[in-house]
Amino acid sequence: MSDVFMRNVLKDRACTEYILRTILEDGGLRVLEQVIQKDYKNLQGRSAILDCVAADSRGRQINIEVQQKTEGASPQRARYHSGLLDMNTLNPGQRFEELPESCVIFITLGDGLGYGCPIYHIKRKISEVNQDFRDGSYIIYVDSKNQEDTPLGRLMHDFHCSRASEMQSGILAKRVRELKETEEGAKTMCEEMDRIFREGRRLGEKHGEKRGERRGEMKSKRETAARLAKRGMTVPEIAELVGANTQLVQKWLENRIEVLK
Repeated sequence: MSDVFMRNVLKDRACTEYILRTILEDGGLRVLEQVIQKDYKNLQGRSAILDCVAADSRGRQINIEVQQKTEGASPQRARYHSGLLDMNTLNPGQRFEELPESCVIFITLGDGLGYGCPIYHIKRKISEVNQDFRDGSYIIYVDSKNQEDTPLGRLMHDFHCSRASEMQSGILAKRVRELKETEEGAKTMCEEMDRIFREGRRLGEKHGEKRGERRGEMKSKRETAARLAKRGMTVPEIAELVGANTQLVQKWLENRIEVLK
């Protein structure tokens, strides 16, 4: 699944619960609330939009990120996301001891850390005594290419399925079927693509593309194509969405197109 499609899957709370229960090995986990594309504004530094931020029945704050490229899931980025969760949790006057547990989960296209494990659990330790530093923050990396016959492997198998009929999870299959095979689902995906296209147009205009409608439109299409490719979409899918032929889209993505003058 591309991360665009995955965000729409996660809009169904049952899907979020199923994914978290599997990754965290917590069959009783319940998601009380969640926000898709949570926008953390930082007036003093870099802001960030997190794919999915959920709060569970134990009070944990959990961020799920689906990354098609491992360079988008660096340890530093995971650390920054963890800090954003913490910074936006306590109210003025609350004690630091009231800070809830937080968990940042990166689901990557390959092995994000390179040690050959299907899943990595990261938490701070006190080096001198080899004991956990119980600050309540955790980071997890999941290799989506791991498709072993385990609950986690079967979940990752479903992440790579393009059709609901191929999926092993009834919960995920139901949501994918809704998005791909119903009128309402098609409308949802079209609205998402339209939002991305508008953002690409805005970026094109921001970069000075105001010297003619044709040039601005072409720039916005290139920006949109790059954003969709980053989210894991194929060249034919991108070409259909932006209204260009596949050869042209391929050239854009390979950075071989000349800038119009």
